[in-house]
Amino acid sequence: MEITSADFIISNTQVSKCPQDGLPEYAFIGRSNVGKSSLINMLTKRPKLAMTSSTPGKTLLINHFLINKQWYLVDLPGYGYAQRGKKQQEKITKIIEDYILERGQMTNLFVLIDVRLEPQKIDLEFIEWLGENGIPFAIIFTKADKLTTNKMRDNVNLYIKKLQEEWEELPPYFISSSEKKIGRNEILDYIDSVNSSLKK
Repeated sequence: MEITSADFIISNTQVSKCPQDGLPEYAFIGRSNVGKSSLINMLTKRPKLAMTSSTPGKTLLINHFLINKQWYLVDLPGYGYAQRGKKQQEKITKIIEDYILERGQMTNLFVLIDVRLEPQKIDLEFIEWLGENGIPFAIIFTKADKLTTNKMRDNVNLYIKKLQEEWEELPPYFISSSEKKIGRNEILDYIDSVNSSLKK
């Protein structure tokens, strides 16, 4: 799939205010500073579509981008940013949970994982919560260019092994690097194949 148009549509904190046109939505989420905005910009080839920042935890809203006039890419707030106060953390958690549990159009949730880190409790708990609630999701390992190929492969295998302790069937997963444009075609082809199966 090639992206020919990517238009910002709306930002908000309430699911009820999300677009009501019934188009499929692919949402992106991850811990703060996992490289979500960079990945979105890389996928769309729009360097400034999602605001990147050196300060973690900048996305505080549900952001909808209309892609090729056919589907939405949704940028969700990051979870687990410790510098936020308890009240704000609770508010962000509510925004995320309401969207994930109530948004009928959400076709797939991409969970971003920093491939440089060993499996983090917060990510594993979030993935478990998705499983408990029957949410369709896939994993994107980010920042693959920051490691040697062997080390990156070892880290991915370690993660998969960890998931296999709880999961009989593993979710699809992709390896990406926003800087080196790794994983772009695979992720977009996956979205394309899901969209095609929805049409059938």
